[in-house]
Amino acid sequence: MGGTVNPECSGQLAVICVTDNFTAKLCLTVPLGFSEGQRSNLMPLREHGDILEKLYRDLNQRRYVHPDPLEFLYDYDDPFDREVVGLIASSLAYGRVAQILKSVGNVLGLMGRRPVCFLQDKSETSLKRDFADFRHRFSTGEELAALLLGVKGVIERYGSLGRCFVSAIKQDDETVLPALSAFTKELNDAGQCGHLLPDPARRSACKRLNLFLRWMVRFDAVDPGGWEAVSAAKLIVPLDTHMHRIALALGATRRKTADMRTALEITDAFRQISPDDPVRYDFALTRLGIRDDMDLSALCEKQFCEV
Repeated sequence: MGGTVNPECSGQLAVICVTDNFTAKLCLTVPLGFSEGQRSNLMPLREHGDILEKLYRDLNQRRYVHPDPLEFLYDYDDPFDREVVGLIASSLAYGRVAQILKSVGNVLGLMGRRPVCFLQDKSETSLKRDFADFRHRFSTGEELAALLLGVKGVIERYGSLGRCFVSAIKQDDETVLPALSAFTKELNDAGQCGHLLPDPARRSACKRLNLFLRWMVRFDAVDPGGWEAVSAAKLIVPLDTHMHRIALALGATRRKTADMRTALEITDAFRQISPDDPVRYDFALTRLGIRDDMDLSALCEKQFCEV
């Protein structure tokens, strides 16, 4: 792949290029080390709507999911089982992707085809015994057992994870954040889940929890859905350093820290383009740099910089 750098932005911008083997090329720009003044030269995110829609049409397809823990959810038609699988898969979605897929596969393999039934038949002692040898980076089998025990308790109290979450949503909530805080307290009341379950009150971007919500709330070619009672308009962009870099490139934020405040700011920016579905472009954008056939560093012609 090749391309050029706009001379007006030389030294300020590098350019990323998405190559789809089946369709045309789509290119974006990534600011590297730019100042506040240079950032002001970036076009507002709303000006990129047509390009983002093309990205969505081209890349928001199931054939581009692998490697992604989302793929595990496709094996579960029952939304009650799917939500349990989704929470496990998203909670373990940190570190090298190969290890993530291995760890999630190992846990689900032990739980069988009906994870809800598996949990109903388990006690705290048996869960700790079953996952005693589990380890995913710095998450232990004891922490995983604590998460699963929390899931079991929520299901016993509310009937499902989805019903628990919906019970915490208020009509005038602008986002899912208040409900997410209540949801995590229900799951981790004893505080023993460690890194597996972040606390929104600590201002973390809660990328993995927001990823879980995207999977369960949205329904399209990629996200399987299941929680119809939750509005996609209230979702928050799942933010990590990779998505933060892309959001900076698109002018969706000027904040340098990938925390919850930045996630909300980026969500607001995407809401200008897609008010009813502000995380609509998340999957397509995050294919950049994840798949080998989508090169994040190649130079190409399309610029988002006003000259």
